[in-house]
Amino acid sequence: MNQTLTGKPTVDRPWMQYYPPQMIQGLSIPESTVYEYLKDRCPGDDVAAIHYYGNDITWKEVYEQVDKTARALRAIGFNEGDQIPVFLRAVPEFIYLLLAAEKIGASILCRDNTIEENVDAVKKSGAKMIIAQDFLSHEDFNTYRTKGGVRGAVLLSPLRSADRTAIPDYCWDYLDSLYTDHPAYGPCTMSWDEFLNLGKMFTDTVEAPRDIDRPLFRAYTSGSTGPSKQVIHSAHTMIGNMHQMNFWGASSEFRPTWLVTQLTPSLVAVVVAMLLMPLASNKLLIPSPFVDANDVDLEVMRYRPNCWPSIPMFIELLMRNGRVPDDYDMSHLFSIGAGSEAYNNIQFKRAQKFLNDHKSQARLTAGYGCSEAGSTMTLPMSATPVGNGNVGVPMPLTDMSIFKPGTEEELTYNTMGEICLCGPGVMIGYDNPAATAKTIKVHSDGRRWLHTGDIGYMAEDGTIFALTRGCAKRYGGGELATLPMENRLADAEIPGIDDEFFVIVPDPDHRHCFLPFLFVVLHDGYTVDDIRGNVEACLEDYMRPVDIIALPERPFFHYKTNRIGLTRDIQNGKFNNNN
Repeated sequence: MNQTLTGKPTVDRPWMQYYPPQMIQGLSIPESTVYEYLKDRCPGDDVAAIHYYGNDITWKEVYEQVDKTARALRAIGFNEGDQIPVFLRAVPEFIYLLLAAEKIGASILCRDNTIEENVDAVKKSGAKMIIAQDFLSHEDFNTYRTKGGVRGAVLLSPLRSADRTAIPDYCWDYLDSLYTDHPAYGPCTMSWDEFLNLGKMFTDTVEAPRDIDRPLFRAYTSGSTGPSKQVIHSAHTMIGNMHQMNFWGASSEFRPTWLVTQLTPSLVAVVVAMLLMPLASNKLLIPSPFVDANDVDLEVMRYRPNCWPSIPMFIELLMRNGRVPDDYDMSHLFSIGAGSEAYNNIQFKRAQKFLNDHKSQARLTAGYGCSEAGSTMTLPMSATPVGNGNVGVPMPLTDMSIFKPGTEEELTYNTMGEICLCGPGVMIGYDNPAATAKTIKVHSDGRRWLHTGDIGYMAEDGTIFALTRGCAKRYGGGELATLPMENRLADAEIPGIDDEFFVIVPDPDHRHCFLPFLFVVLHDGYTVDDIRGNVEACLEDYMRPVDIIALPERPFFHYKTNRIGLTRDIQNGKFNNNN
């Protein structure tokens, strides 16, 4: 770096050295609706926007379907300011609904938790109709009616936009598994086509006054690390995020393909970064929502995508399943990142070797973001090698820094603290004002800062290192930062360990203190006793685990390592005398 650093990242913005001037010159967030934003970047009305199970859907068809959907929403009673509960997978109709909701001034409400939690979200919305896939069970539909105040449902077939002959057997098997013996039925339900036909008869005003700052998309945090909260975004905040990363995965030589496997639009990152962003940057979006997570390897080999927004769970399954032949050529894949949760050094090493062994030139990177930030917060532009918690540098129109936890005291480089962000992608807020006030704080500079609760530091070149979630002190001294602890073990290359991760559990004997438990996946023939000495030798005393527990494989919940479930298991004594 040539500049002289002041010690304050918000003043220095050292990460900008990694952005070519021609990329960021004049870069600003357009004052557009999402519909306008996509249309302005449309490569041509007759160009395919989406490939869905053998069917190419052109941009012209997208526009037509959005208009029909907006009219139909008004016909069944949705108006400006309403919340529209949508329980769909990443089907093309979800895109139509989102853009149609924007036209009528409403917002889409998504949640994918237990039926009780989903019903609670619908009840709070005040909506009288829901939109769901037609595998919604009649029992669940009745629960929405009796406890959620719902009057009826629009039911969409997963196959409506697909070419049935192009669906592979393993996707058919997955689809079959979603249907119960008693799917929702009766006079309170209608098909998607019946829904659109009602729209044809609607003659009143369809479009609401244009407002890019009104709520447009409501989704809940995953609940994998704590209570789930409703996050609210507008067109402005969604564009504010995606506009800064539209160049990612691009090519000047051809139009890249962009595969999205299984992930649902109940997650902000899926909608903003995985569905809208490729549509806004001239990539062919290929959603494959009806593939079992265990079969994502088959979809990657079937579609041979250029870009595959992924998560540690998917990469793990790609390697674990053993169905990718040793001589399979993955050179088609040039953009892949591991988002959703922290990726330790042993995971990086295994996954990068797998890609290299299959001729992919892709540099596996770690993504960092959250629902509250509109999805992505950093990009892997840094020259710093991956690993050790390196999640890249802030996006070009975003300020990030490290603050003393819970305060607006900015810390200097290489100092541990709370990772905070100020940028155009930050949510409007939660549906709970008190919760919003705890997370978004207006600092003395007059700007809204998102306090993530994540702990890390920033290097002098602007690279962010995300290390753990929240503060977790151990009684007697020491801060339990999960990723650095995991990386100590990873870098030690202890014989017998194939995978490992820590779970930090509240200390039952000391308030506000925590205890570390280590979970390991071992190579055949090894036991916990074989690795225990080496594990303890490379950890500080306060890092040493209360117990080391062997698992057959890393467990996942809601696409993340199931730490919350394992915490419950530990507290309930499930692993007593496990080893």
